[in-house]
Amino acid sequence: MSQCVSREMPDGGWGWMVVLAGFINNCLLVGVARSFSVFFVDLTRHFQETSSRVSWVISIAMATQQLASPMGSAFGKRYGARPVVMVGGVLASLGMFVASFGQSLLHLYLSIGLLTGLGWALVFTPTMAMVSRYFDKRRALATGLAFTGVGIASFFFSPLFRLLIDAYTWRGALQVVSAILLNLCVCAALLRPIRLLGDLPVASEASGCWEKVTKALDLGLLRQRGFVVYTLALTLMTTGYFVPYVHLVAHGKNLGFTDYQAALLLSLTCIPDTIARMFSGWLSDLKLVRSIHLLFLWSVLSGISLFLLPLGRTFPTLMVAGLFYGLCAGGLSPLFFSTLPDIVGVGRILNATGLFLMLLSVGGLLGPPLSGLLEDRTGSYNTSFMVSGGFNLVGSLVLLLIPGFFARSETASGQRTGATASRHHGERHDARENDQS
Repeated sequence: MSQCVSREMPDGGWGWMVVLAGFINNCLLVGVARSFSVFFVDLTRHFQETSSRVSWVISIAMATQQLASPMGSAFGKRYGARPVVMVGGVLASLGMFVASFGQSLLHLYLSIGLLTGLGWALVFTPTMAMVSRYFDKRRALATGLAFTGVGIASFFFSPLFRLLIDAYTWRGALQVVSAILLNLCVCAALLRPIRLLGDLPVASEASGCWEKVTKALDLGLLRQRGFVVYTLALTLMTTGYFVPYVHLVAHGKNLGFTDYQAALLLSLTCIPDTIARMFSGWLSDLKLVRSIHLLFLWSVLSGISLFLLPLGRTFPTLMVAGLFYGLCAGGLSPLFFSTLPDIVGVGRILNATGLFLMLLSVGGLLGPPLSGLLEDRTGSYNTSFMVSGGFNLVGSLVLLLIPGFFARSETASGQRTGATASRHHGERHDARENDQS
């Protein structure tokens, strides 16, 4: 049965149910990934392995999730978000369940790292793209609300996982987590399809394997200057963005804090992080300042907050610095995705999100190992935080190279319309060439 074509995005209505799906999906994806460190002690003790080797379990899962994001985009575009997210939820749950019977770390690398990571890739990209498709004027707020699930889940999952391990051992706890992840399938049912005017396809058929891959993944985005510059800028930012979440607890231990104090540092950052995500989205939707300019401001503040972390040498001062970082990082994250449709157009947002995440994974993967290397060389994380802040500031400067960055808010809409028309013209031109060939 054919779908009705909407002339404009609903900006509400069923879109809020899509936001709810995004909220829960972020809880069950990023929240679980952030809190998985609770399992580390038990896994290192059971397998008699080092913490660094055990930490690769969740690192491989996150790398797989980001690198396979274009696959989630391609399948979502071909079959729709709802069935793809359901399959992803089953794979994510199955990976955790199989891992509960693991007899070696390699078993966990393959089950959680690859299987669960692949499932997360099929969940995250189509879900966040659907949020962007349902909202225009309130897109940043909707994205911010969906991402608040990260902070809330990170705050509650750590003690919950500890309780499950104490009650059922790590194997039983993984089985419970596996059951919890099946709720991703319930969220998938909320992703009601919507067809927009910008989605109307150009009648063209790709001939040849490479042409089919290019069309499925929309690799033509790599020829668009705005997308390339935007992705480069955010890749630099994410190189420093995740460092405190990975190493702030270890930094606290190096300063002589107790285990409870060091763990509390990370938990407390989730409070301003969650508040800032909602505030940033609300502020962006007021249209007082263009979202790209807000992104620039938050990225500069995040860089400054990373420079301030080495100044915290006592628990109260480091806690204040950590709260400020959580505030800045929280305000930055929802703008990553809510600004992307302004760069590429909402008609290409599904493929753009997948390709964007795949390229963004470079920064997320390089940042924490680089931070650890600097700590090994210097004996503290102070240099790591300073270098991370430098990456954030350099990424902010790269944003200035985006076409139309310095345009006033009043003219930005007209410029985007012209850019979208130009892209459609280019797509029609490519279609004619394919037909002729």
